[in-house]
Amino acid sequence: MTDLPTHIAGDWGTTHLRLHLCRGATVLDKVDGAGIGSLTVSAEATLFGALDPWARKYGSLPIWLAGMVGSRNGWREVPYASCPAGAAELRSALLRFDARGHSIAIAAGVSCTNPLGAPDVMRGEETQILGAIAMHPALGRGRNIVALPGTHTKWALVEDGKLKSFQTSLSGELYALLRDRSTLLKASAVEANEEAERRGFEAGLQRSREMRSVPLSHLLFEVRARQLIQGMTHAEASTYLSGLIIGQDVLGALPWFDGTLRTSTAVPIIGAPKLAELYAAALASHGIQTVPLDATELTIAGLNALAHADIAE
Repeated sequence: MTDLPTHIAGDWGTTHLRLHLCRGATVLDKVDGAGIGSLTVSAEATLFGALDPWARKYGSLPIWLAGMVGSRNGWREVPYASCPAGAAELRSALLRFDARGHSIAIAAGVSCTNPLGAPDVMRGEETQILGAIAMHPALGRGRNIVALPGTHTKWALVEDGKLKSFQTSLSGELYALLRDRSTLLKASAVEANEEAERRGFEAGLQRSREMRSVPLSHLLFEVRARQLIQGMTHAEASTYLSGLIIGQDVLGALPWFDGTLRTSTAVPIIGAPKLAELYAAALASHGIQTVPLDATELTIAGLNALAHADIAE
């Protein structure tokens, strides 16, 4: 029957497991589960518990996984592939094994020497980049920058269809730590105020641009002082902090990869919609246009690109 599924594609990160029942490139069904960082039973038990209804109905389908599932803290550690890495290199680096009658393939992460001359790594984002190239072929031609904002934001250089190099920024994790565990913003049960949040973020971005030569550590205490002296509200201060960090992140990325970001006409942003909007605003303030892309959709497309020799439409 042509309507039967061909495989299962899964994005398994630190916080979420997202499984998709696929027929070729078409998603037939999906189910969520616990992320690698919050497992209460083994990774294997978590995975097969989540997909049990599909297994009962369709049997032992091949399973393709990307993300932190292949990390040292995941199900099976997969060694990093080295840059430059395209579809062929990532396909060769897959870890393949059998479990409970299913053939399993886990995507490798990627390592590089970043623009600052230090080692750098990613897991999961490489599959999204591969999916972006598959779905947007122009991205695979010439020299392009891809922005992947998140807990550990990645600025990636794609050259002639291969991930050439990348730089990680701790922007998301830094924001969460300072928001929740520092003296800058005491936890406060305040209602969301979209106008105040927008105003705070824009002010943080503007301050970052004005003080572009000043280290971020010299600007951060303003978040607290402006609340005490200028009456900045908690909602404004929270997004002012975000504006400072994201603004500094974008400013830092502008000269990387020989300034390719500055000359880009439409930078793909792969990430959560709200965060992608904030990065788009920060890039737009430097005259750089962006295109938001759906991370989950790209993960599936990337896994399908890796699996194309194994599955049929």
